[in-house]
Amino acid sequence: MWKPNATVAAVIEEAGRFLLVEERIQGELKLNQPAGHIEYGESIVEAAIRETLEETAYHFVPRFLIGMYQWSPPGRPELTYLRFAFAGDLAGVERGRVLDVDIEQAVWLTRDEIVARSEQHRSPLLLACIDDYLAGRRYPLEILRDFDR
Repeated sequence: MWKPNATVAAVIEEAGRFLLVEERIQGELKLNQPAGHIEYGESIVEAAIRETLEETAYHFVPRFLIGMYQWSPPGRPELTYLRFAFAGDLAGVERGRVLDVDIEQAVWLTRDEIVARSEQHRSPLLLACIDDYLAGRRYPLEILRDFDR
């Protein structure tokens, strides 16, 4: 039975720069939002908070849902990601925190700098989420109903 991978991402912008991560994927340096899979027992929003902390050392406070995205990597139709992308604020950083093993570093880049590094994008979702954020897409978190809580 086919099952999509439920994932989250955080779109965080400060002064025209976006918080991204540089990560090693099969030996190549890639750019992505702080993102990852929803783990057993956590809500979608909790997953976005946790993934952002684990990958950047920043405490993320989701304020809005930007959108939900479905994507299958080229040549891998059996692998599908369903991404819930959030916008929000930062509430501090844990200096010296060890980041997830594949994360090289957190970086702040403008949209133009992100576009200039398009060959390093982990997926087309990176720029799609930023562009939807810049277009003003904002949905209240109440749109997500968690019956496990």
